Amino acid sequence: MATQIPKQIFKTLLSLTFFVLVLSDTVSTARKSIDLKKPCKHFVFHLHNIAYDSDNADNATSATIVNPIGLGNFNFGKFVVFDNPVTMDENYLSEPVARAQGFFFYNKKTTYNTWMTFTLLFNSTQHKGTMTIIDANPMLEPTRDLSIVGGTGDFFMTRGIVTFTTDTFEGSKYFRIKLDIKLYECY
Repeated sequence: MATQIPKQIFKTLLSLTFFVLVLSDTVSTARKSIDLKKPCKHFVFHLHNIAYDSDNADNATSATIVNPIGLGNFNFGKFVVFDNPVTMDENYLSEPVARAQGFFFYNKKTTYNTWMTFTLLFNSTQHKGTMTIIDANPMLEPTRDLSIVGGTGDFFMTRGIVTFTTDTFEGSKYFRIKLDIKLYECY
């Protein structure tokens, strides 16, 4: 009886080890390899933002819902929601290929920096679905990389990077951002 207990423990451990090896092999073969040098999809779009300022309700695409609370000179605490058109070119009047809907807030007291989350909603003959973007946006940098963390429709479970470059900035009224989108996981 005493010799059977170590044999059963050995058999149990051997079975468990075999199960873990089979499971890990299954998981590793199911995973796609990602080539970070070559995205599976690449797009360039332009996001247009017109801030609401009490006299442009018809044209405004964003609105401040919480004003800065006076902690420094960099809008710390300001919270903005937006529903911005996204076009293929730099012209605001071009037909939108998507809408950028979400929010951002200023989260740094020593420089202009926002944290933002938004969804690009595509509903055209070319693309249907969404891409979800969440990340910090250090606004004074010439280019900023934000994470694409998922999507639906044509962009189901996609992941990648969107590089922001500010094309035009007209005070607090209007800005245009070039969106250079590189997707590295496409299904």
